[in-house]
Amino acid sequence: MNSNNTSAAILPTKQHFEILDGLRGIAAFAVVLFHFMEWIYTDPSKNFIGHGFLAVDFFFCLSGFVIGYAYDDRIAKMGLRKFFISRIIRLHPLVVAGSILGLLAFLFDPFGGHPELYSNGKIILTFLCSLFMIPLPIIADRGFNLFSFNAPAWSLFWEYIANIVYAFVLYRISRNYLLLLTIIAAIAICYVSYSSGNLLGGWSGPTFWDGCARISYSFLAGLLIYRSNWIIKNKLGFTGLSILLLVAFIIPFSNWNWLSETIVVLFYFPLLIALGAGATLLPKFKKVCVFSGNISYPLYMTHYAALWMFGNYYTNYKPDNTQLTLIVISGLILLVGFAYLVMTIYDIPVRKYLNEKFVKRKA
Repeated sequence: MNSNNTSAAILPTKQHFEILDGLRGIAAFAVVLFHFMEWIYTDPSKNFIGHGFLAVDFFFCLSGFVIGYAYDDRIAKMGLRKFFISRIIRLHPLVVAGSILGLLAFLFDPFGGHPELYSNGKIILTFLCSLFMIPLPIIADRGFNLFSFNAPAWSLFWEYIANIVYAFVLYRISRNYLLLLTIIAAIAICYVSYSSGNLLGGWSGPTFWDGCARISYSFLAGLLIYRSNWIIKNKLGFTGLSILLLVAFIIPFSNWNWLSETIVVLFYFPLLIALGAGATLLPKFKKVCVFSGNISYPLYMTHYAALWMFGNYYTNYKPDNTQLTLIVISGLILLVGFAYLVMTIYDIPVRKYLNEKFVKRKA
């Protein structure tokens, strides 16, 4: 695999892995649906998409692959400063948007919540920590999430850490050392999964280091796939690979749950990345994959404010199954539409402005 026939969404000068873009959108949609359903079914064994949280591990693995492809051959030339600026411009505008939405939902939730129980200083501090990606699990009404005003930001925190480690260490090391680190991280994943009974952790203070294990293995595995050229040519296409990805999110819970989740993360997701990179995309699915990839990050970073309101509504009003079905389906559609608006009205223009300003300042 070389720079002429591979791709990543980060570099417009290179061909995209459009099926991988599409799969990222499928995973983001699965996360949103999972977050709806976990309010309804507190017992995950009754939740038909009870393993939707594993989409985060898929994101991590895909991120390692994409970062390796996008920067391995040019980070030394571009320099660390430019690398970090490019990553902040790509990621942080939606961190800000998600934090603002989360603060508004906390203060003005029409269905519940108790902002009056918290001092202005505590709310402001929590908001500032959310803006600057500093974990602060101190809000009880937000489940002591690392980022109380935008719960999914916990995975972005670890993405930032992974980018820093990549820039200072990973891009410099040989494939053999990368393989050794991946094996060590795999052992850590096995330990976390066995000791906790699952791989759900990482989002809260008590499970903080679980998130470290999850990003470590999956990011390294994705990077190793790229550097090892483990690309599997196939004709599964976007539809076939989407079905295979969704299977991981709907596997049933059992007493061996820790093992099944570990197998999915250690082997199944890396396999899907290798298959996705080598799959052939039918032209009729190109627009779907492009849209799915583009909407994935905005959807992931903006949906949870609405989920807190949904949770309070469900807890206080106990709607019946018919109402719930309508609410969840409508909510999914509206959240995708809202994410699209945020992307087009805010995220893309802000990133364009920041990129142009950076280029002009450099010149």
